[in-house]
Amino acid sequence: MKPNTLSLLCAAALALPASAALAHDAPAALAHQARSEAADTATAAKANPFTATEVARFNEPWAMTFLPNGRLLVTEKRGVLKVLTIGGTAQTITGVPAVAYGGQGGFGDVILHPQFATNNLVYISYAEKGTTSGTAGATVARAKLTLTSSGGSLSNLQVLWRQPKVTGSNHYGHRLAFGPDRKLWITSSERQKFDPAQDLNSPLGKVIRLNDDGSVPTDNPFYSRGGVAATVWSYGHRNLLGIAFDAQNKLWIHEMGPMGGDELNLIERGSNYGWPLVSQGDHYDGTPIPRHNTRPDLNAPEAWWNPVIAPAGFVIYSGTRFPNWAGSGLIGGLASQALVRVKFNGNTAAEAERYPMGKRIREVEQGPNGDVWLLEDGTNARLLRLTPI
Repeated sequence: MKPNTLSLLCAAALALPASAALAHDAPAALAHQARSEAADTATAAKANPFTATEVARFNEPWAMTFLPNGRLLVTEKRGVLKVLTIGGTAQTITGVPAVAYGGQGGFGDVILHPQFATNNLVYISYAEKGTTSGTAGATVARAKLTLTSSGGSLSNLQVLWRQPKVTGSNHYGHRLAFGPDRKLWITSSERQKFDPAQDLNSPLGKVIRLNDDGSVPTDNPFYSRGGVAATVWSYGHRNLLGIAFDAQNKLWIHEMGPMGGDELNLIERGSNYGWPLVSQGDHYDGTPIPRHNTRPDLNAPEAWWNPVIAPAGFVIYSGTRFPNWAGSGLIGGLASQALVRVKFNGNTAAEAERYPMGKRIREVEQGPNGDVWLLEDGTNARLLRLTPI
């Protein structure tokens, strides 16, 4: 559909220390990528249009979601689920399953069922150890959340979906969302195994679509093939770490590229997004990968980044507190240490602004009143509330 792609040759607002590059898969990769000094200067000179206020601190937080009562659920990679009270106190939710912690693995996403107010169901993702030493895979489960004055608990945990258990500790993906169709959408990264992303009989490198109970919708594009293929909505993906629906019910997902070529994709039914056949980046050893324009039969990204931003977390803003952000995508930047705003125009997208945060940003969420909330990455990471100036 998209032979004419939009290249975003973006420059970070802050010079990257060597440690910042750890957000991506190869720390040395950014050293070989050109940076626009003029864009750096212009971005740094422009003040952020918000005040960032620290609300709490967490240990390696990964995801967050707001409850109807205004409290906030936060996952920590080592397998801890916290609830932040309205007064700002973080309490522990018990009943979290054991996680395979290490590398990019651990406790992942948390979202609410569309009817949470009546059924109290939450959906979680996490890396799970395999029976063979050194193997793991992403897992998605749902459970009933019960809140108490001292925190709360998860009960009646039901596993709905699993990746196969393979070696390695990176590229799980496991971002979750409920769509306007009330289906459960799962990003399943390719676990650095490359070729399975093109195999419809493997769940790796795919966008998965299920019913809320884990069963398979009969209108999925490959349903008639049965097995794993029946669960697949799109394929040819690498490391998908942000998922959001816009006001027109279109699904947008960003994914980390290799050495260059982070992507933002409009997800289309049954479409092949090309990994590892094509990319806007290259392998970490310098081996070139054919570009998207060499394969017009494969779905090219609406936007991409060289140098990379190392995207993590994603929300499409629908509040009123930041009128200029209405309908924009807000992406956390790990290596770029920024909040990246993307403007959509129909089926196209382009970076509009980049706000330097001075820290790796792991997660982005919109609060109940339209404020924007960020989670920094790593230990002793801050939860920040952004309010307009």
